Amino acid sequence: MDKPADTQFHIHELLKRRWSPRAFTDHPVEREKIQSLLEAARWASSCFNEQPWVFIVATTDHPAEYQALLSCLVEGNQIWAKRAPLLMLTVAKLHFEHNGQVNRHAYHDVGLAVGNLVVQATAMDLAVHQMGGILPDKIHECYALPAGYEAVTGIAIGYQGEPKILPDPLGERELAPRSRKPLREFVFSGSWGHSPEFL
Repeated sequence: MDKPADTQFHIHELLKRRWSPRAFTDHPVEREKIQSLLEAARWASSCFNEQPWVFIVATTDHPAEYQALLSCLVEGNQIWAKRAPLLMLTVAKLHFEHNGQVNRHAYHDVGLAVGNLVVQATAMDLAVHQMGGILPDKIHECYALPAGYEAVTGIAIGYQGEPKILPDPLGERELAPRSRKPLREFVFSGSWGHSPEFL
């Protein structure tokens, strides 16, 4: 099911096509595609080239690992994410390697890496749904995260399925139109709240 963005201005077709479905088929994600996703993430930009991201990955090919990672999501996300053949957790390294200082850009840079991954996934006709609903304490325990590392998000990846496989209200949400705030609500120039003339 396609839900292209109804954009105000022209953007790249991959960005228009990207959205976050919850319905996945059980078709596994091919190994070479997983490699491409992670390679795309690897080449994201980061402050001081610190590359503060870590990806914890599990596929349905390894059921015990998959169930362990699935259990690190909140229950509401497990309901639908259990159908995705590829699950990931993102983790941020919170201090710079070169001087030990706090890297306040770490979360931003993890987001950039995931952004690269999402665009690459869209180019390969894979669906991606990112989740803030994770259990950080359980992730720390399950994966023995070292000091100075913190779990950020969960990610479900696979081939898009039919909305009818989802229980309501998730099925209804899958079919709902996409929306975004207008640019004038968050792009300012000169002073706070003042939109630039080109908008």
